[in-house]
Amino acid sequence: MGNILAKLGKKIKKIGPGFITGAADDDPSGIATYSIAGAQYGYKLNWLTLFLLPAMVVIQEMCGRIGMASGKGLAGTIRRYHSKRLLFLAVSLLTVANIINIGADLGIMAASIQMILGFNFYYWLGIVGILIILMEVFVPYKRYSGILKWLGLSLSVYIITAFMVKQDWGAIAFDLFIPKIELNEGYIMTMIGFLGTTISPYLFFWQASEEIEEEIIENKIVDFGHKPEVKPLDIKKMGMDTKIGMIFSNLMTFFIIITAAATLHINGITNIETPQQAALALRPLAGDFAYILFAVGIIGIGLQSIPVLAGSVGYAVSEAFKFNEGLSKKFDKAKFFYAVIAIATLVGVAINILQINIMQALYYAAVVNGVAAVPLIAIIIKLADDERIVGKFKTKKRSKVIAWIVFGFMLISVLIMLTQFFM
Repeated sequence: MGNILAKLGKKIKKIGPGFITGAADDDPSGIATYSIAGAQYGYKLNWLTLFLLPAMVVIQEMCGRIGMASGKGLAGTIRRYHSKRLLFLAVSLLTVANIINIGADLGIMAASIQMILGFNFYYWLGIVGILIILMEVFVPYKRYSGILKWLGLSLSVYIITAFMVKQDWGAIAFDLFIPKIELNEGYIMTMIGFLGTTISPYLFFWQASEEIEEEIIENKIVDFGHKPEVKPLDIKKMGMDTKIGMIFSNLMTFFIIITAAATLHINGITNIETPQQAALALRPLAGDFAYILFAVGIIGIGLQSIPVLAGSVGYAVSEAFKFNEGLSKKFDKAKFFYAVIAIATLVGVAINILQINIMQALYYAAVVNGVAAVPLIAIIIKLADDERIVGKFKTKKRSKVIAWIVFGFMLISVLIMLTQFFM
């Protein structure tokens, strides 16, 4: 057992920001979205996990390459090469959406801990919020990034829960490869929520900045804004890390959906609004162990994804206003950066204390994410193909085609969403 853990530890050390980013994509609010998709439509929305995978890999690789080759985060790069108005609009939308997501994730985590351990919801809410702030501010980045990697693996519990219930693998395979699009409002809105949860702007900002953090730790550069000497092997490793992270993310999404489909949907339980309801519904259908695993997965990935959400706001806002940034810096060297992270987390706590409807808030966050992602994808495609930014490491033609396809798909989806939103 010791040898297995040692080997696993070595492999974990080799993976980096791409894996952390991919795991953070399945945050507690994402688990809620995917559970709802499985409960309401069975396996029918599983085709999106396959369809979105190439786009996720390509877009996140572009973000990583921009950060790695330029030494600037995404916000800093946009500030230099695009309109400041566009930058501040994107950062504002990102901040609003992320804070809503942080609030939802904190509430979902606190409720999940309460389900398992009992006691007061607000007690656990405060404990989790304070713990996350202290970890981000005081744990050295090298150790902290390792913690985030291990917490990302907590999603693996959903593989176990999926195999603990009877699955119709023939139907799963059919719905995975043959899209079934229904033109009713419920299906369209669930699909758009799926898109907004899967391709989110905070992932763009986070990975670009984390690639720079890694370069600082490896002594390739001294600080943000310093252009490093990048080798083809570095780009190749980053691309592979990103691919692993996105495959892991979509694989976990797949297992969450089929777990909900095979337990909740098949038993006519389609009206769920939170992952806690999904976990509680699993209890009589799949047993206590599946119920506990489902809740533990929510807690583990919440501890991993909330720092990513808050951190991406910290990076974006700091770069937009030209303040020092970086988790590799001590608090006194990046006070504004850490203050933004703390405030974003505390506002998330306040959202729960004020008893704002979390699921309703998540709906609006999906709208904001969807709106912000469309222009950002177009900007990222252009930045990643600009020789002034990435040097000789410009985007390959196939990757550009994939990215533009998802841009068009997201644009059409947002237009449909906005049409239904204002009608």
